[in-house]
Amino acid sequence: MEKTWLKHYPAGVPHEINPDQYTSLVALLEESFTKYAERPAFKFMGKTLTFGQLDEYSRVFAAYLQSLGLSQGDRVAIMMPNVPQYPIVVAAILRAGYVVVNVNPLYTARELEHQLKDSGAKAIVIIENFARTLQECIARTPTQHVVLAAMGDLLGFPKGAIVNYVVRKVKKMVPAFELPGAVRFNDAMAKGRGLTLRQPDLKSTDIAVLQYTGGTTGVSKGAVLLHRNIIANVLQSEAWNGPALKKIPAGEQTVTVCALPLYHIFAFTVNMMLSMRMGGCNILIPNPRDIPAVLKELSKHKFHSFPAVNTLFGALANHPDFNKVDWSHLKISVGGGMAVQSATAKLWLQKSGCPICEGYGLSETSPSASCNPTDSTEFTGTIGLPLPSTEFKLLDDEGNEVPMGTPGEIAIKGPQVMAGYWQRPDETAKVMTPDGFFRTGDIGTVDERGFFKIVDRKKDMILVSGFNVYPNEVEDVVAQLDGVLEVAAVGVPDEKSGEAVKLVIVKKNPALSEADVRAYCEQNLTGYKRPKIIEFRTELPKTPVGKILRRELRDKK
Repeated sequence: MEKTWLKHYPAGVPHEINPDQYTSLVALLEESFTKYAERPAFKFMGKTLTFGQLDEYSRVFAAYLQSLGLSQGDRVAIMMPNVPQYPIVVAAILRAGYVVVNVNPLYTARELEHQLKDSGAKAIVIIENFARTLQECIARTPTQHVVLAAMGDLLGFPKGAIVNYVVRKVKKMVPAFELPGAVRFNDAMAKGRGLTLRQPDLKSTDIAVLQYTGGTTGVSKGAVLLHRNIIANVLQSEAWNGPALKKIPAGEQTVTVCALPLYHIFAFTVNMMLSMRMGGCNILIPNPRDIPAVLKELSKHKFHSFPAVNTLFGALANHPDFNKVDWSHLKISVGGGMAVQSATAKLWLQKSGCPICEGYGLSETSPSASCNPTDSTEFTGTIGLPLPSTEFKLLDDEGNEVPMGTPGEIAIKGPQVMAGYWQRPDETAKVMTPDGFFRTGDIGTVDERGFFKIVDRKKDMILVSGFNVYPNEVEDVVAQLDGVLEVAAVGVPDEKSGEAVKLVIVKKNPALSEADVRAYCEQNLTGYKRPKIIEFRTELPKTPVGKILRRELRDKK
């Protein structure tokens, strides 16, 4: 495919970036630690962590990790929500010469066991709230060293003690656990202060992160992300965000809302690593599901950038406290992780004054692969243009490029594409083409300007009497019906048509009836796309990032 998209890049955005600008992520981080030492890097519960403190604390913790006798390249798992220890521990693992294994803190013991075994993690840093889960499986894993963090570790006295008391005793958020030999985070820091960090010899082709794919596609696999992959994606995102960031007054620090979980690759790269590179500050939100608490925290800050998923944008915009926050400084709202629905985008623009700029990516692409121009004034309903140094093509099942206007599987090539799946050459071979493109499993189309649009996941497609029905399209239409808060469309077996469309709806207006939905669908959807079954629920099953789990809705017929 000819790179037509380059002609439609915003002014000032380069066509290429240099992924070899840094020898490692450590070089990138250490440059910023020195350059922005006095600036705030993270804000959490009224406390500020500066770049200088991040430098000192991560150096200390890295020295502690080295004292455990791990070898360069060993894996260290992190299982925490958005707390200040997260960026400290990430920087420490990398500075010590080890590999970060991001773990979802809401995992069950079975899921955690799989990930610790699969990655071969020798150590884990875990917040005490989830220590019980680790207790249930640690004996069956290679993990020998446990560092236990607590919510109040870095909040100082007396605030830290009060926060820990409330979390443990009042809210009872820490189930009883026994992990003999576990070391408290602050004790590990105290030990590390007396040690010297040995500088590992890192190359850009060394592994930085094992990022496990959510398991929504079967067994969870570790995407091998090299230092170079993440450096490339940070530089691509920085270049792409340029037009929006130019609108921030000169000399003002860029402040980003970090409501997406840092263990998810979207926040890991676009919040944490990108802000570190740019000398920006992140407002850490430990629980994005608590919408009133999120809005209360945001009302205390002035911020410019907000990466989020469709469900979070929707939940915030629909909340009565939305207007208690000053949204006037917001220059860029990036939507990713799942399709942004036009009804959500419309409401967000109307209420915040800042259009949602939808992007696209996967764990396997570190994650950003394409995005809408950040100087857009309206929502396009596409995933935008491939980022600098990135190529897209659309393939059929045999691996041939499809003609313009025909849907095909999106395949991506660029310096942000993973090295493969951890210890799974068979799975890697299934997704990588001989010429180095990664097959995403997403079906897309492209227009004459090079804007790509996802029509769906290969396996989410519903086949009704031989017609392809794309759930995203049905959901997008139904989401615009007054009274619908959230909607998911799935295929269910049907004797007559092979499969039929089932809609699961969460109401915004209790008066909404099945008859209303059917009448609306009759007006707006062709016959075979209309739902045969309509079900109302109080909530939809979601991943911790807020992506709707269609699979669970299919399984619960």
